[in-house]
Amino acid sequence: MRPAYLTAARALQLGREAALLGEQHTAMQEYLEALELLRTLSPERTRDTLLAHAHLAAYQTLALAGLEEAQEHLHLGISYARSTRDKVARAIAEECLSGLDVVM
Repeated sequence: MRPAYLTAARALQLGREAALLGEQHTAMQEYLEALELLRTLSPERTRDTLLAHAHLAAYQTLALAGLEEAQEHLHLGISYARSTRDKVARAIAEECLSGLDVVM
């Protein structure tokens, strides 16, 4: 199962790199690949932490493009960030919410 986490983490990293280069489509493909893989794994902290990061990264990419589907990723990312208590994921979630009238 560990190779699946490494594969998902790599897809997340590649997605972030693509997003920084302005390649929204490529970034979303990588995020969705990570999400699809992670959803096949049994629930546990590592999986949920990666899910939080992937959903929040997808939210940021889609929100910059002004797409409605971003909200679903925000909701799921916040939920996973809360449940795992991962400090980095929570900080990213709070940053995503800072532009909204919502408190985590």
